[in-house]
Amino acid sequence: MSAPQVFSLSQGPITSHAFNADRSQVCVSLNSNEAQVMSYDGKAWNTTETLTEHDKLITSIDWAPHSNRIVTCSQDRNAYVWTQVQDAQTGELIWKPTLVLLRINRAATFVKWSPNEDKFAVASGARAIAVCSFDEENNWWVSRHLKKPIRSTVLSIDWHPNNVLLAAGSADMKARVFSAFIKDVDKRPGPSVWGDKLPFNTICGEYASPNGGWVHNVAFSPSGDAMAFVSHDSSISVVYPGGAGMITIKTTILPYVALTWTSEESIVTAGHDCQPHVFHGSQAGWSMVGSLDSSKGAQRQAGSRNQIEAFNRFRAADTRGSQSEEDTELLPTVHQNTITSVRTFDATRVSTSGVDGRLVIWDANAVGQPVGNLVGKMVGMRV
Repeated sequence: MSAPQVFSLSQGPITSHAFNADRSQVCVSLNSNEAQVMSYDGKAWNTTETLTEHDKLITSIDWAPHSNRIVTCSQDRNAYVWTQVQDAQTGELIWKPTLVLLRINRAATFVKWSPNEDKFAVASGARAIAVCSFDEENNWWVSRHLKKPIRSTVLSIDWHPNNVLLAAGSADMKARVFSAFIKDVDKRPGPSVWGDKLPFNTICGEYASPNGGWVHNVAFSPSGDAMAFVSHDSSISVVYPGGAGMITIKTTILPYVALTWTSEESIVTAGHDCQPHVFHGSQAGWSMVGSLDSSKGAQRQAGSRNQIEAFNRFRAADTRGSQSEEDTELLPTVHQNTITSVRTFDATRVSTSGVDGRLVIWDANAVGQPVGNLVGKMVGMRV
Protein backbone atom coordinates (compact mmCIF):
# COMPACT_ATOMS: atom_id res chain seq x y z
CA MET A 1 0.00 0.00 0.00
CA SER A 2 1.40 3.40 -1.00
CA ALA A 3 2.04 5.69 1.99
CA PRO A 4 0.27 9.09 1.92
CA GLN A 5 2.20 12.35 1.71
CA VAL A 6 1.56 14.31 4.91
CA PHE A 7 2.22 18.06 5.25
CA SER A 8 1.61 20.02 8.45
CA LEU A 9 0.74 23.50 7.21
CA SER A 10 -0.66 24.99 10.41
CA GLN A 11 -1.21 24.43 14.11
CA GLY A 12 -4.83 25.48 13.58
CA PRO A 13 -7.56 24.36 11.17
CA ILE A 14 -7.36 24.52 7.38
CA THR A 15 -10.69 25.93 6.24
CA SER A 16 -10.24 25.18 2.53
CA HIS A 17 -7.59 24.27 -0.03
CA ALA A 18 -7.31 24.31 -3.84
CA PHE A 19 -4.47 23.41 -6.22
CA ASN A 20 -3.43 25.04 -9.47
CA ALA A 21 -3.42 23.11 -12.74
CA ASP A 22 -0.02 21.38 -12.43
CA ARG A 23 -0.28 20.94 -8.63
CA SER A 24 2.89 22.96 -8.04
CA GLN A 25 0.96 25.52 -5.97
CA VAL A 26 -1.85 25.38 -3.45
CA CYS A 27 -4.02 28.12 -1.99
CA VAL A 28 -5.18 27.53 1.59
CA SER A 29 -7.13 29.40 4.23
CA LEU A 30 -5.67 28.77 7.67
CA ASN A 31 -8.82 29.63 9.62
CA SER A 32 -8.41 33.38 9.09
CA ASN A 33 -9.38 36.21 6.77
CA GLU A 34 -6.25 35.60 4.69
CA ALA A 35 -5.47 33.03 2.02
CA GLN A 36 -1.93 31.72 1.59
CA VAL A 37 -0.58 30.86 -1.86
CA MET A 38 2.09 28.18 -1.34
CA SER A 39 4.64 26.60 -3.68
CA TYR A 40 6.14 23.12 -3.37
CA ASP A 41 9.95 22.89 -3.27
CA GLY A 42 10.11 19.10 -3.37
CA LYS A 43 9.95 18.71 0.43
CA ALA A 44 7.50 21.24 1.85
CA TRP A 45 4.96 23.90 0.98
CA ASN A 46 6.19 27.48 1.44
CA THR A 47 4.09 30.66 1.35
CA THR A 48 4.86 32.86 -1.66
CA GLU A 49 2.02 35.37 -1.35
CA THR A 50 -0.81 36.27 1.02
CA LEU A 51 -4.23 37.35 -0.25
CA THR A 52 -5.60 39.89 2.23
CA GLU A 53 -8.81 41.59 1.00
CA HIS A 54 -11.37 39.79 3.18
CA ASP A 55 -12.45 41.12 6.58
CA LYS A 56 -13.65 37.84 8.11
CA LEU A 57 -12.93 34.12 7.93
CA ILE A 58 -12.45 32.73 4.42
CA THR A 59 -14.83 29.79 4.09
CA SER A 60 -13.99 28.41 0.64
CA ILE A 61 -11.41 28.63 -2.18
CA ASP A 62 -11.39 27.37 -5.75
CA TRP A 63 -8.61 27.64 -8.36
CA ALA A 64 -9.55 27.59 -12.06
CA PRO A 65 -7.00 25.32 -13.81
CA HIS A 66 -7.17 26.80 -17.32
CA SER A 67 -7.58 30.54 -16.68
CA ASN A 68 -5.39 30.37 -13.54
CA ARG A 69 -7.79 32.48 -11.47
CA ILE A 70 -8.54 32.00 -7.78
CA VAL A 71 -11.93 32.74 -6.28
CA THR A 72 -12.40 33.12 -2.52
CA CYS A 73 -15.52 33.71 -0.42
CA SER A 74 -15.88 34.65 3.20
CA GLN A 75 -18.10 35.22 6.20
CA ASP A 76 -17.85 38.92 5.32
CA ARG A 77 -20.50 38.20 2.59
CA ASN A 78 -18.02 38.97 -0.19
CA ALA A 79 -16.20 37.06 -2.91
CA TYR A 80 -13.06 38.05 -4.79
CA VAL A 81 -11.63 36.82 -8.08
CA TRP A 82 -7.82 36.91 -7.99
CA THR A 83 -5.89 37.26 -11.25
CA GLN A 84 -2.13 37.20 -11.69
CA VAL A 85 -0.81 40.43 -13.25
CA GLN A 86 2.61 41.98 -13.65
CA ASP A 87 3.50 44.65 -11.12
CA ALA A 88 4.23 47.94 -12.92
CA GLN A 89 7.12 48.83 -10.62
CA THR A 90 8.87 45.54 -9.87
CA GLY A 91 7.82 43.50 -12.90
CA GLU A 92 6.91 40.58 -10.62
CA LEU A 93 3.69 38.65 -10.91
CA ILE A 94 1.21 39.54 -8.18
CA TRP A 95 -2.37 38.53 -7.40
CA LYS A 96 -4.85 41.32 -8.05
CA PRO A 97 -8.39 41.06 -6.56
CA THR A 98 -11.68 41.96 -8.23
CA LEU A 99 -14.72 42.35 -5.99
CA VAL A 100 -17.84 40.36 -6.90
CA LEU A 101 -21.33 41.83 -6.39
CA LEU A 102 -22.89 38.91 -4.51
CA ARG A 103 -25.87 40.82 -3.05
CA ILE A 104 -26.26 38.48 -0.07
CA ASN A 105 -26.95 39.44 3.55
CA ARG A 106 -25.42 36.38 5.23
CA ALA A 107 -22.05 34.64 5.13
CA ALA A 108 -20.81 33.03 1.92
CA THR A 109 -20.14 29.35 2.65
CA PHE A 110 -18.84 27.64 -0.51
CA VAL A 111 -17.55 28.62 -3.96
CA LYS A 112 -16.93 26.65 -7.15
CA TRP A 113 -15.84 27.52 -10.71
CA SER A 114 -17.93 26.11 -13.55
CA PRO A 115 -16.20 23.64 -15.92
CA ASN A 116 -15.83 26.30 -18.66
CA GLU A 117 -14.56 28.81 -16.06
CA ASP A 118 -16.82 31.55 -17.46
CA LYS A 119 -18.88 31.69 -14.25
CA PHE A 120 -18.85 30.45 -10.68
CA ALA A 121 -21.40 29.85 -7.95
CA VAL A 122 -21.33 30.97 -4.32
CA ALA A 123 -23.43 29.25 -1.65
CA SER A 124 -24.58 31.30 1.33
CA GLY A 125 -26.41 31.44 4.61
CA ALA A 126 -28.97 33.72 2.96
CA ARG A 127 -30.89 30.68 1.61
CA ALA A 128 -29.58 31.54 -1.84
CA ILE A 129 -26.90 30.62 -4.37
CA ALA A 130 -25.25 33.46 -6.28
CA VAL A 131 -24.39 32.42 -9.84
CA CYS A 132 -21.76 34.90 -11.01
CA SER A 133 -20.70 35.84 -14.55
CA PHE A 134 -18.45 38.56 -15.92
CA ASP A 135 -20.03 41.74 -17.29
CA GLU A 136 -17.68 42.87 -20.07
CA GLU A 137 -19.36 46.25 -20.47
CA ASN A 138 -18.89 47.29 -16.84
CA ASN A 139 -15.78 45.18 -16.18
CA TRP A 140 -17.08 43.46 -13.06
CA TRP A 141 -18.62 40.20 -11.84
CA VAL A 142 -22.39 40.24 -11.37
CA SER A 143 -24.63 37.63 -9.76
CA ARG A 144 -28.08 36.11 -10.23
CA HIS A 145 -29.72 34.23 -7.38
CA LEU A 146 -31.10 30.73 -7.13
CA LYS A 147 -33.53 30.90 -4.18
CA LYS A 148 -36.67 28.78 -4.32
CA PRO A 149 -37.27 26.31 -2.72
CA ILE A 150 -34.15 26.58 -0.47
CA ARG A 151 -35.16 26.88 3.19
CA SER A 152 -31.83 27.11 5.02
CA THR A 153 -28.07 27.64 4.65
CA VAL A 154 -26.54 26.16 1.50
CA LEU A 155 -23.47 24.20 2.59
CA SER A 156 -22.00 22.98 -0.71
CA ILE A 157 -22.36 23.11 -4.49
CA ASP A 158 -21.01 21.29 -7.54
CA TRP A 159 -21.24 21.89 -11.31
CA HIS A 160 -22.44 19.39 -13.88
CA PRO A 161 -20.01 18.81 -16.80
CA ASN A 162 -22.44 20.63 -19.13
CA ASN A 163 -21.65 23.95 -17.36
CA VAL A 164 -25.36 24.62 -16.72
CA LEU A 165 -26.69 22.30 -14.02
CA LEU A 166 -25.76 22.96 -10.41
CA ALA A 167 -26.09 20.59 -7.45
CA ALA A 168 -26.55 22.02 -3.95
CA GLY A 169 -26.72 20.55 -0.47
CA SER A 170 -28.21 22.54 2.38
CA ALA A 171 -29.13 22.54 6.05
CA ASP A 172 -32.81 22.08 5.18
CA MET A 173 -31.89 18.39 4.76
CA LYS A 174 -32.22 18.41 0.96
CA ALA A 175 -29.92 17.91 -2.01
CA ARG A 176 -31.16 19.63 -5.16
CA VAL A 177 -30.19 20.04 -8.79
CA PHE A 178 -30.85 23.47 -10.33
CA SER A 179 -30.50 24.92 -13.78
CA ALA A 180 -28.05 27.83 -13.72
CA PHE A 181 -28.47 28.61 -17.42
CA ILE A 182 -27.60 32.26 -18.20
CA LYS A 183 -28.62 33.66 -21.54
CA ASP A 184 -25.78 35.24 -23.55
CA VAL A 185 -23.26 33.31 -21.41
CA ASP A 186 -24.17 29.64 -21.88
CA LYS A 187 -24.83 27.62 -24.98
CA ARG A 188 -28.09 25.73 -24.71
CA PRO A 189 -27.17 22.22 -23.52
CA GLY A 190 -28.51 19.06 -25.05
CA PRO A 191 -30.99 16.85 -23.22
CA SER A 192 -29.70 14.80 -20.30
CA VAL A 193 -31.06 12.49 -17.60
CA TRP A 194 -31.81 15.66 -15.60
CA GLY A 195 -34.15 17.12 -18.24
CA ASP A 196 -34.08 19.11 -21.47
CA LYS A 197 -35.92 22.38 -20.69
CA LEU A 198 -33.60 24.33 -18.44
CA PRO A 199 -34.49 27.99 -17.86
CA PHE A 200 -32.72 29.64 -14.92
CA ASN A 201 -33.80 28.32 -11.47
CA THR A 202 -35.54 25.21 -12.84
CA ILE A 203 -35.57 22.44 -10.20
CA CYS A 204 -34.31 19.32 -11.96
CA GLY A 205 -34.29 17.12 -8.86
CA GLU A 206 -34.87 17.25 -5.11
CA TYR A 207 -33.73 14.51 -2.73
CA ALA A 208 -34.18 14.29 1.04
CA SER A 209 -31.55 13.13 3.48
CA PRO A 210 -32.66 9.61 4.54
CA ASN A 211 -32.93 10.35 8.26
CA GLY A 212 -33.19 14.12 8.23
CA GLY A 213 -29.55 15.18 8.47
CA TRP A 214 -27.92 18.28 7.02
CA VAL A 215 -26.57 17.64 3.53
CA HIS A 216 -22.91 18.52 3.97
CA ASN A 217 -21.57 17.92 0.47
CA VAL A 218 -22.73 17.07 -3.07
CA ALA A 219 -20.90 16.01 -6.23
CA PHE A 220 -21.76 14.96 -9.77
CA SER A 221 -20.15 11.87 -11.26
CA PRO A 222 -17.60 12.46 -14.07
CA SER A 223 -20.31 11.84 -16.70
CA GLY A 224 -22.89 13.94 -14.85
CA ASP A 225 -25.44 11.09 -15.05
CA ALA A 226 -25.32 10.50 -11.28
CA MET A 227 -25.01 12.66 -8.18
CA ALA A 228 -23.84 11.72 -4.68
CA PHE A 229 -24.34 13.49 -1.38
CA VAL A 230 -23.37 12.93 2.25
CA SER A 231 -25.49 14.01 5.19
CA HIS A 232 -25.24 14.30 8.97
CA ASP A 233 -27.12 11.06 9.55
CA SER A 234 -23.89 9.16 8.71
CA SER A 235 -25.11 8.15 5.27
CA ILE A 236 -24.05 8.57 1.67
CA SER A 237 -26.62 8.58 -1.13
CA VAL A 238 -26.10 8.12 -4.87
CA VAL A 239 -28.83 9.36 -7.24
CA TYR A 240 -29.48 7.92 -10.71
CA PRO A 241 -32.35 10.02 -12.16
CA GLY A 242 -32.35 8.05 -15.39
CA GLY A 243 -32.39 4.61 -13.79
CA ALA A 244 -32.19 3.15 -10.30
CA GLY A 245 -33.35 6.22 -8.40
CA MET A 246 -31.63 6.90 -5.08
CA ILE A 247 -29.33 4.34 -3.44
CA THR A 248 -28.47 5.00 0.20
CA ILE A 249 -25.57 3.48 2.14
CA LYS A 250 -26.09 3.81 5.88
CA THR A 251 -22.98 3.62 8.08
CA THR A 252 -22.34 3.32 11.81
CA ILE A 253 -19.37 5.67 11.86
CA LEU A 254 -19.16 9.42 12.42
CA PRO A 255 -20.75 11.60 9.69
CA TYR A 256 -19.00 12.45 6.44
CA VAL A 257 -18.71 16.12 5.45
CA ALA A 258 -16.90 15.86 2.09
CA LEU A 259 -16.71 13.59 -0.96
CA THR A 260 -15.29 13.38 -4.46
CA TRP A 261 -15.74 10.95 -7.36
CA THR A 262 -12.54 9.28 -8.57
CA SER A 263 -14.32 7.39 -11.36
CA GLU A 264 -17.85 6.57 -12.45
CA GLU A 265 -17.85 3.63 -10.02
CA SER A 266 -15.79 5.00 -7.13
CA ILE A 267 -16.26 7.70 -4.48
CA VAL A 268 -13.93 8.88 -1.70
CA THR A 269 -15.59 10.33 1.40
CA ALA A 270 -14.20 11.83 4.63
CA GLY A 271 -15.37 13.70 7.68
CA HIS A 272 -15.57 13.40 11.45
CA ASP A 273 -14.09 9.88 11.44
CA CYS A 274 -10.72 11.45 10.53
CA GLN A 275 -9.96 9.07 7.65
CA PRO A 276 -11.00 8.83 3.98
CA HIS A 277 -13.19 5.88 2.98
CA VAL A 278 -13.72 4.43 -0.49
CA PHE A 279 -17.08 3.31 -1.90
CA HIS A 280 -17.48 1.28 -5.09
CA GLY A 281 -20.68 0.54 -6.94
CA SER A 282 -23.13 1.12 -9.75
CA GLN A 283 -26.89 1.20 -10.24
CA ALA A 284 -26.95 -2.37 -8.97
CA GLY A 285 -25.77 -1.22 -5.52
CA TRP A 286 -22.96 0.44 -3.60
CA SER A 287 -20.75 -0.68 -0.72
CA MET A 288 -17.80 0.57 1.30
CA VAL A 289 -14.62 -1.25 0.34
CA GLY A 290 -12.21 0.19 2.89
CA SER A 291 -10.12 3.09 4.11
CA LEU A 292 -7.19 4.85 2.46
CA ASP A 293 -5.61 5.23 5.90
CA SER A 294 -3.22 2.35 6.61
CA SER A 295 -2.28 3.63 10.09
CA LYS A 296 -2.23 1.04 12.84
CA GLY A 297 -5.71 0.50 14.15
CA ALA A 298 -7.36 2.76 11.59
CA GLN A 299 -8.79 0.07 9.35
CA ARG A 300 -11.54 -1.55 11.39
CA GLN A 301 -14.13 0.10 13.62
CA ALA A 302 -12.05 3.27 13.98
CA GLY A 303 -15.20 5.35 14.13
CA SER A 304 -16.59 3.83 17.33
CA ARG A 305 -13.16 3.83 18.98
CA ASN A 306 -12.57 7.47 18.13
CA GLN A 307 -15.96 8.37 19.58
CA ILE A 308 -15.20 6.55 22.85
CA GLU A 309 -11.72 8.06 23.15
CA ALA A 310 -12.98 11.56 22.43
CA PHE A 311 -15.79 11.19 24.99
CA ASN A 312 -13.39 9.92 27.68
CA ARG A 313 -10.98 12.81 27.08
CA PHE A 314 -13.84 15.31 27.24
CA ARG A 315 -15.19 13.76 30.47
CA ALA A 316 -11.75 13.76 32.09
CA ALA A 317 -11.11 17.39 31.11
CA ASP A 318 -14.55 18.39 32.39
CA THR A 319 -13.95 16.65 35.74
CA ARG A 320 -10.44 18.00 36.37
CA GLY A 321 -10.78 21.30 34.55
CA SER A 322 -7.62 20.64 32.54
CA GLN A 323 -6.04 18.18 30.15
CA SER A 324 -3.12 15.95 31.01
CA GLU A 325 -0.54 14.61 28.59
CA GLU A 326 -2.43 11.30 28.65
CA ASP A 327 -5.62 13.06 27.50
CA THR A 328 -3.97 14.31 24.32
CA GLU A 329 -2.95 10.87 23.02
CA LEU A 330 -2.85 10.75 19.24
CA LEU A 331 -5.67 9.13 17.28
CA PRO A 332 -4.78 5.98 15.28
CA THR A 333 -5.21 7.87 11.99
CA VAL A 334 -3.11 10.18 9.83
CA HIS A 335 -5.51 13.08 10.34
CA GLN A 336 -5.91 13.99 14.01
CA ASN A 337 -9.20 15.82 13.65
CA THR A 338 -12.16 16.21 11.30
CA ILE A 339 -11.39 16.17 7.57
CA THR A 340 -13.29 19.10 6.07
CA SER A 341 -12.25 18.94 2.41
CA VAL A 342 -11.57 16.21 -0.16
CA ARG A 343 -10.38 17.05 -3.68
CA THR A 344 -9.20 15.08 -6.70
CA PHE A 345 -5.44 15.62 -6.96
CA ASP A 346 -4.75 13.74 -10.20
CA ALA A 347 -5.88 10.58 -12.00
CA THR A 348 -4.89 8.28 -9.14
CA ARG A 349 -4.68 10.49 -6.03
CA VAL A 350 -6.91 12.63 -3.81
CA SER A 351 -6.02 15.36 -1.31
CA THR A 352 -7.58 16.07 2.07
CA SER A 353 -7.28 18.87 4.61
CA GLY A 354 -8.84 19.33 8.00
CA VAL A 355 -9.11 20.82 11.44
CA ASP A 356 -5.71 19.40 12.43
CA GLY A 357 -3.91 21.74 9.99
CA ARG A 358 -2.66 18.89 7.82
CA LEU A 359 -2.74 18.54 4.04
CA VAL A 360 -2.53 14.90 2.97
CA ILE A 361 -2.22 13.41 -0.52
CA TRP A 362 -3.49 9.82 -0.81
CA ASP A 363 -3.26 7.08 -3.41
CA ALA A 364 -6.95 6.56 -4.21
CA ASN A 365 -6.29 2.94 -5.22
CA ALA A 366 -4.51 2.01 -1.98
CA VAL A 367 -7.57 0.72 -0.14
CA GLY A 368 -7.01 -1.16 3.11
CA GLN A 369 -9.23 -3.64 4.90
CA PRO A 370 -13.00 -3.12 4.62
CA VAL A 371 -14.69 -1.29 7.47
CA GLY A 372 -17.64 -3.60 8.04
CA ASN A 373 -20.02 -4.90 5.40
CA LEU A 374 -22.12 -1.89 4.43
CA VAL A 375 -24.21 -2.45 1.31
CA GLY A 376 -26.35 0.16 -0.45
CA LYS A 377 -30.11 -0.03 -0.07
CA MET A 378 -32.62 1.24 -2.63
CA VAL A 379 -34.89 3.97 -1.31
CA GLY A 380 -37.57 6.15 -2.88
CA MET A 381 -36.77 9.08 -5.11
CA ARG A 382 -38.71 12.33 -5.28
CA VAL A 383 -38.33 14.72 -8.23
